[in-house]
Amino acid sequence: MEIRVLILLLLPLLLISLFVPNPTVALYEDQVGLMDWHYKYIGKVKHAVFHTQKAGRKRVVVSTEENVIASLDLRRGDIFWRHVLGKNDVIDAIDIAMGKYVISLSSKGSVLRAWNLPDGQMVWESFLQGSTLSKSFFSAPLNLKIDKDNVVLVFGKGCIHAVSCIDGEILWKNELSSESSDIQHVFQPLGSDLIYAVGFITSSKLVIYQINAKNGDLLKQSTVDFPGGFSGDLSLVSTDTLIALDSTQSKLVKISLVNGETSLLPSDIADLIDGFSGMASLLPSKLTGMLAIKINSYIVFVRVSGEDRLEVVEKINYPAAVSNSLSLLEGHYAIGLVQRSGNKIHLTVKLDSDWNSDMIKESIELGHQRGIAEKVFINDYIRTDRSPGFRALIVMEDHSLLLLQQGEIVWSREDGLASIMDTTTSELPVEKAGVSVSKVEHNLFEWLKGHILKLKGTLMLANSDDIVAIQEMRLKSSEKNKMTRDHNGFRKLLIVLTKAGKVYALHSGDGRVVWSLLLPSFRMSNTCHHPTALSIYQWQVPHHHAMDENPSVLVVGWCGFSLDSPGILSFVDSYTGKELYSSSLTHSIAQVIPLPFTDSTEQRLHLLIDADGLAHLYPRTDEAIKIFQRELPNTYWYSIDGEKGIIRGYGLQYSCLPGITDEYCFGAKELWSIVFPSESEKIIATTTRKLNEIVHTQAKVLADQDVMYKYISQNLLFVATVAPKAAGEIGSANPEESWLVAYLIDSITGRILHRVTHPACQGPVHAVFSENWVVYHYFNLRAHRYEMSVIEIYDQSRADNKDVLKLMIGKHNLTSPVSAYSRPEVIVKSQSYFFTHSVKAIAVSLTAKGITSKQLLIGTIGDQVLALDKRYVDPRRSINPTPSEKEEGIIPLTDSLPIIPQSYVTHSLQVEGLRGILSVPAKLESTSLLFAYGVDLFFTRIAPSRTYDSLTEDFSYALLLITIVALVASIFVTWVLSEKKELREKWRVLLLFLFHPVDSY
Repeated sequence: MEIRVLILLLLPLLLISLFVPNPTVALYEDQVGLMDWHYKYIGKVKHAVFHTQKAGRKRVVVSTEENVIASLDLRRGDIFWRHVLGKNDVIDAIDIAMGKYVISLSSKGSVLRAWNLPDGQMVWESFLQGSTLSKSFFSAPLNLKIDKDNVVLVFGKGCIHAVSCIDGEILWKNELSSESSDIQHVFQPLGSDLIYAVGFITSSKLVIYQINAKNGDLLKQSTVDFPGGFSGDLSLVSTDTLIALDSTQSKLVKISLVNGETSLLPSDIADLIDGFSGMASLLPSKLTGMLAIKINSYIVFVRVSGEDRLEVVEKINYPAAVSNSLSLLEGHYAIGLVQRSGNKIHLTVKLDSDWNSDMIKESIELGHQRGIAEKVFINDYIRTDRSPGFRALIVMEDHSLLLLQQGEIVWSREDGLASIMDTTTSELPVEKAGVSVSKVEHNLFEWLKGHILKLKGTLMLANSDDIVAIQEMRLKSSEKNKMTRDHNGFRKLLIVLTKAGKVYALHSGDGRVVWSLLLPSFRMSNTCHHPTALSIYQWQVPHHHAMDENPSVLVVGWCGFSLDSPGILSFVDSYTGKELYSSSLTHSIAQVIPLPFTDSTEQRLHLLIDADGLAHLYPRTDEAIKIFQRELPNTYWYSIDGEKGIIRGYGLQYSCLPGITDEYCFGAKELWSIVFPSESEKIIATTTRKLNEIVHTQAKVLADQDVMYKYISQNLLFVATVAPKAAGEIGSANPEESWLVAYLIDSITGRILHRVTHPACQGPVHAVFSENWVVYHYFNLRAHRYEMSVIEIYDQSRADNKDVLKLMIGKHNLTSPVSAYSRPEVIVKSQSYFFTHSVKAIAVSLTAKGITSKQLLIGTIGDQVLALDKRYVDPRRSINPTPSEKEEGIIPLTDSLPIIPQSYVTHSLQVEGLRGILSVPAKLESTSLLFAYGVDLFFTRIAPSRTYDSLTEDFSYALLLITIVALVASIFVTWVLSEKKELREKWRVLLLFLFHPVDSY
């Protein structure tokens, strides 16, 4: 009886310890941040407006190249609010109107919006119509009011609009595009009712429009011919004076607008600057009463006086960042300059009326990893001693953002991470024997306190303070942030390449920057004026015999912007972040092909295909060429010409071009080509399998014990084409003239293995290829819904390998050689489903051995990542699956794919501007690592089939220990009670025998 009572008492405790820690789809409140992290960025700043009035928070409103409008805290650099506009909604300008609205102009001058300054809520939105493309900008004159309305003057699409700041109403409109004029500036002189629009009609003709500010009527239009012609640059230095460059860029032309009359006065730059040669260009900075000219390696500041006189006030070294003029009291203006010298950047603020003295001059230590200053925005304030002070917002070459004040960096932001172009991973170093970098508890009290808190959390007895303490304790004691690899493979380096040509190594534990490198070989130099970084690859991945070597990555780019530009290679150490060496190539790089071969130092061989179709082998070593020559007959590649609609397949030849004796260069011979008819099909998407994907088994066992063999090939290519009329945005064509065709092509032989047509469908198409199946997403015009289709391909040549006896005696063809040239016997299964969301990116989960079920990782239009079980897109789904199919896991067929809220791996977070999803296998088979990037970054761990091969990190070992101790104690107590009971029973029998002898019966 006692044993039963103890078991009943201990059973709830045992069940809690065993079943509470099991993984669930959702997260508990105290689990946030344990396995995932999320960082918000804004991108490279291109416009900034300060708002530092005494009432309210001090902030700076910025717009960026990632189409983000954001309000930043001037004290810490935190984001108060932000809005990420669409990819095609490029921001043209921003400003603050009426002290409470942020006005933004975007989409080439066609969309004007007002945002509430404190909270970022959109107040109104106006769509501005026009007939021609033109430069777009706007201004908010302080002295312009129409019927007591503050007005914004907007120029875009060849029209000037006057828009009310209060409700966005268009008060008047004037179209100036009748003569295809290129308007450069629209301004209103102080105290005048006239608006001037100045630009060019032809390269030698200047046009000036005078417009009534109250009703938009065109009062006067005048043109002025200049025989020397204009270069197109035009700078507004005052309300009645502009400066232009002539067509030779060697003369400054002063344009005066006085009393409605226009006069031109050219001046030779050689007369102003001794030793001038070459061509000049006007800097875009808006300076009052002067202009900045870039000449060779200098920036020259020229003051424009009212006596038709130009005066050089200073010449500084280029590169340097020049701010716009900042209006001060008493009609003065301040100008900020930022220059780099060695490990320091120098900030200088000058007064326009006293250029010889400096209002402030500060120097700040700053490493070379941020590059030069590209832009600077200044703001004034009053110090505590009542003296004037200045703060400077500086945009660096690596797209980072700094705020400088009183000679110190107040805060900085790594906003270059908002423009990631490519990413790869690297393993962390192995932990040395005898060296422990794990964090330990300092004393017994802390240990006991921690486990008591864990126990309270497990039993759901913890209050809010306990939950916060538990989360802090977990983050503090977690081993996820160690700089060594773990046995589960969770800790890795995420190595990313940004648009600025900077490489970052992020720790997968918490997303911190381990190291960063602004690649010297991808910075502007005398030999390369426009370096462009393109992609990053794993170059050296040490294993076993080469563990003493550090892994390294290869960064590939161009010296220019086109396919025929010379290539640039940079090799970076993955652990230290140092550039090992770089190479400026004599040939171009049109395609990079990582080969499945490595040399003795574990360097992976790569083929670089140039614009002429020649293949170049790297690394250029004797060992590499020997390895490659053995495999050369089996090396093939293909090229895709999307414009012409041609796919070509190539083999390699031993010789390069005639007369070239480069042993690392190989010629190409065309083996096949597929030409898509241009009048009916246009290529819009292609994809192949990941090189690092592991397939666990080729056989797929069905519910009826039948076996189907997957057609597994690294050479399969998925191609999607659409009708030319349907190649534009959704709705650009009628359903009758739209179709989408999907192909599966063998890239070795050019053989089309499967072709399917989707009538009344169009792109954009997003596709992912894994194992023997491909899933692609598109739009159905007739159904007005998005669709997702799946194609699975199986190998029929192995269909007879189902007899166990044949397998035992060896009469099967599993070991027979497989050739791409033999015509494959394949069968294809496909199915289509409706899908609710538009898709930005799509990937598939990868695991170490390929055993775990697959999940589709779908980046939705809402900038979230949805994990969809592959079983939902199984082509074998039917309306009424048989019992055996249900046992196999076949889901009943529905016309739409389900969207389960708990399947969003990003939970309630958004990865704004989502562009890509990377899935990396961990060493633990059940787990895959997911990295999503766009303007934001997000990382987490996913387990498509749950963590069946490990205990979770929040498993309560303390509770397990208490349970074991309780069980041991209960066994001991039960044994004692049993011994006592047995002793009492023996005494009872003895007494019964003594008082009731046998002979008495």
